[in-house]
Amino acid sequence: MSTTELPARHAEPPARHAEPPARHAELMDGVYRWQRHIYDLTRKYYLLGRDRLIAGLDVPAGGTVLELGCGTGRNIVLAARRYPDARFFGLDISAEMLETATAAIAREGLSGRVKLARGDATDFDATALFAIESFDRIFVSYSLSMIPGWEKTVSAALAALPPGGSLHVVDFGQQEALPRWFRTLLRGWLRKFHVEPREALRAVLASESERIGACLQFRTLYRGYAWLAVVGPRK
Repeated sequence: MSTTELPARHAEPPARHAEPPARHAELMDGVYRWQRHIYDLTRKYYLLGRDRLIAGLDVPAGGTVLELGCGTGRNIVLAARRYPDARFFGLDISAEMLETATAAIAREGLSGRVKLARGDATDFDATALFAIESFDRIFVSYSLSMIPGWEKTVSAALAALPPGGSLHVVDFGQQEALPRWFRTLLRGWLRKFHVEPREALRAVLASESERIGACLQFRTLYRGYAWLAVVGPRK
């Protein structure tokens, strides 16, 4: 595992509006219409680092947390259990995934603390969707690798943080220290689900951190299988 911390400067965030792009929403609904029923069972074996991200959220008492690309609700349920004094919000572009997430949250008795909405993670209006302007913590777990224009998601998330807030990201790395055959097989498998590990993730997070005057903590996990990053205030 390696860690990098970078400082930066401040700039004004861009304005944004919420409206799921129809083509991508339809694609995700098609991918997950049936997959959502077995998603959590199968993905636990290769979506590594998610629980580490949740453990590192360090949500303040009474804080607010947004997950972009909340999927089946697996992460938001675990996070809500871990931080019982916080309120949680989940955004996803897939109506199919939100149906599964809503049922999971209800089963856990968390409907009073977790609110979900359908929207585009690259261009969302938090006030319109959730009646809240900003979130103490925002996290994105294995979603940037599926989002066209994912760089806009990073910018949108940072724009929805208050002073002292932080953005937490875990996703596929470049498998830089793993055998080439493994990397080739993994990439081929991921393409079946419209997943593409983002080679520029570290550079984009570093640039955005510098733009807003934040620090970037960036870690490689499992020989580069996954990347884990936190953009937060300077210490």
